[in-house]
Amino acid sequence: MEKKRILLVEDNVDNFELVRFLLDRAGCEVIPGHTGREAIQLASQHKPDMILLDLSIPEIDGWEAAREIKANPETSSIPLFALTAHTLPGDRQRAKEAGFDGFISKPIDVAGFGESINKALKTKS
Repeated sequence: MEKKRILLVEDNVDNFELVRFLLDRAGCEVIPGHTGREAIQLASQHKPDMILLDLSIPEIDGWEAAREIKANPETSSIPLFALTAHTLPGDRQRAKEAGFDGFISKPIDVAGFGESINKALKTKS
Protein backbone atom coordinates (compact mmCIF):
# COMPACT_ATOMS: atom_id res chain seq x y z
CA MET A 1 0.00 0.00 0.00
CA GLU A 2 1.36 3.40 -1.00
CA LYS A 3 1.95 5.89 1.80
CA LYS A 4 -0.38 8.89 1.81
CA ARG A 5 1.50 12.15 1.41
CA ILE A 6 0.62 14.92 3.86
CA LEU A 7 1.81 18.50 3.51
CA LEU A 8 2.38 19.69 7.08
CA VAL A 9 2.78 23.46 7.44
CA GLU A 10 3.61 24.49 11.00
CA ASP A 11 6.15 27.08 12.17
CA ASN A 12 6.41 25.96 15.81
CA VAL A 13 9.20 23.36 15.91
CA ASP A 14 7.74 21.39 18.85
CA ASN A 15 4.27 21.21 17.28
CA PHE A 16 5.78 20.31 13.90
CA GLU A 17 7.83 17.46 15.33
CA LEU A 18 4.89 16.08 17.33
CA VAL A 19 2.57 16.06 14.32
CA ARG A 20 5.30 14.66 12.06
CA PHE A 21 5.86 11.82 14.56
CA LEU A 22 2.13 11.06 14.70
CA LEU A 23 1.82 11.11 10.91
CA ASP A 24 4.84 8.82 10.56
CA ARG A 25 3.26 6.47 13.08
CA ALA A 26 0.02 6.53 11.05
CA GLY A 27 1.97 5.41 7.99
CA CYS A 28 2.02 8.75 6.15
CA GLU A 29 4.83 10.51 4.30
CA VAL A 30 5.33 14.10 5.48
CA ILE A 31 6.13 17.00 3.17
CA PRO A 32 7.44 19.74 5.51
CA GLY A 33 6.57 23.42 5.26
CA HIS A 34 6.81 26.31 7.70
CA THR A 35 5.34 29.41 6.02
CA GLY A 36 2.25 30.38 4.09
CA ARG A 37 4.26 30.90 0.91
CA GLU A 38 5.71 27.40 1.26
CA ALA A 39 2.22 25.99 1.77
CA ILE A 40 1.03 27.41 -1.55
CA GLN A 41 4.19 26.44 -3.44
CA LEU A 42 4.47 22.92 -2.00
CA ALA A 43 0.77 22.18 -2.50
CA SER A 44 1.12 23.02 -6.20
CA GLN A 45 4.45 21.24 -6.59
CA HIS A 46 3.62 17.98 -4.75
CA LYS A 47 -0.20 17.74 -4.92
CA PRO A 48 -0.35 15.88 -1.61
CA ASP A 49 -3.22 13.70 -0.43
CA MET A 50 -3.95 16.16 2.39
CA ILE A 51 -2.73 19.48 3.77
CA LEU A 52 -2.49 20.26 7.48
CA LEU A 53 -2.06 24.02 7.78
CA ASP A 54 -1.49 26.09 10.89
CA LEU A 55 -3.35 29.39 10.83
CA SER A 56 -0.69 31.51 12.56
CA ILE A 57 2.29 31.11 10.25
CA PRO A 58 4.81 33.61 8.83
CA GLU A 59 4.79 35.44 5.50
CA ILE A 60 1.18 34.67 4.56
CA ASP A 61 -1.16 33.50 7.34
CA GLY A 62 -3.03 30.20 7.06
CA TRP A 63 -6.32 31.92 6.24
CA GLU A 64 -4.88 33.56 3.10
CA ALA A 65 -2.80 30.51 2.13
CA ALA A 66 -5.99 28.42 2.28
CA ARG A 67 -7.82 30.85 0.00
CA GLU A 68 -5.00 30.72 -2.53
CA ILE A 69 -4.73 26.92 -2.40
CA LYS A 70 -8.47 26.53 -2.91
CA ALA A 71 -8.53 29.15 -5.71
CA ASN A 72 -5.96 27.18 -7.74
CA PRO A 73 -7.68 24.50 -9.90
CA GLU A 74 -4.60 22.26 -9.49
CA THR A 75 -4.89 22.20 -5.70
CA SER A 76 -8.54 23.04 -4.97
CA SER A 77 -9.63 19.43 -4.45
CA ILE A 78 -6.90 18.57 -1.91
CA PRO A 79 -8.42 18.10 1.56
CA LEU A 80 -7.26 21.05 3.64
CA PHE A 81 -7.39 20.96 7.45
CA ALA A 82 -6.70 23.84 9.80
CA LEU A 83 -4.27 22.81 12.53
CA THR A 84 -4.70 25.48 15.15
CA ALA A 85 -5.19 26.76 18.66
CA HIS A 86 -7.85 29.16 17.30
CA THR A 87 -10.82 27.18 18.61
CA LEU A 88 -13.66 29.65 19.10
CA PRO A 89 -16.85 28.97 17.09
CA GLY A 90 -16.18 32.08 15.00
CA ASP A 91 -12.72 30.70 14.13
CA ARG A 92 -14.26 27.48 12.80
CA GLN A 93 -16.67 29.47 10.64
CA ARG A 94 -13.90 31.72 9.37
CA ALA A 95 -11.78 28.64 8.53
CA LYS A 96 -14.67 27.12 6.58
CA GLU A 97 -15.13 30.39 4.68
CA ALA A 98 -11.39 30.44 3.84
CA GLY A 99 -11.77 27.01 2.24
CA PHE A 100 -10.74 24.60 4.95
CA ASP A 101 -12.42 21.19 4.80
CA GLY A 102 -11.85 20.41 8.47
CA PHE A 103 -10.42 21.63 11.74
CA ILE A 104 -7.93 19.97 14.11
CA SER A 105 -7.58 21.74 17.44
CA LYS A 106 -4.39 22.18 19.43
CA PRO A 107 -3.37 20.81 21.73
CA ILE A 108 -3.39 17.69 19.56
CA ASP A 109 -5.32 14.64 20.76
CA VAL A 110 -2.33 12.31 20.52
CA ALA A 111 -4.34 9.12 21.08
CA GLY A 112 -6.88 9.81 18.35
CA PHE A 113 -4.83 11.82 15.86
CA GLY A 114 -3.77 9.00 13.53
CA GLU A 115 -7.29 7.61 13.38
CA SER A 116 -8.70 11.07 12.58
CA ILE A 117 -6.19 11.55 9.75
CA ASN A 118 -6.84 8.11 8.26
CA LYS A 119 -10.59 8.70 8.44
CA ALA A 120 -10.23 12.04 6.65
CA LEU A 121 -8.03 10.44 3.99
CA LYS A 122 -10.59 7.69 3.37
CA THR A 123 -13.36 10.22 2.78
CA LYS A 124 -11.15 11.77 0.07
CA SER A 125 -10.67 8.45 -1.78
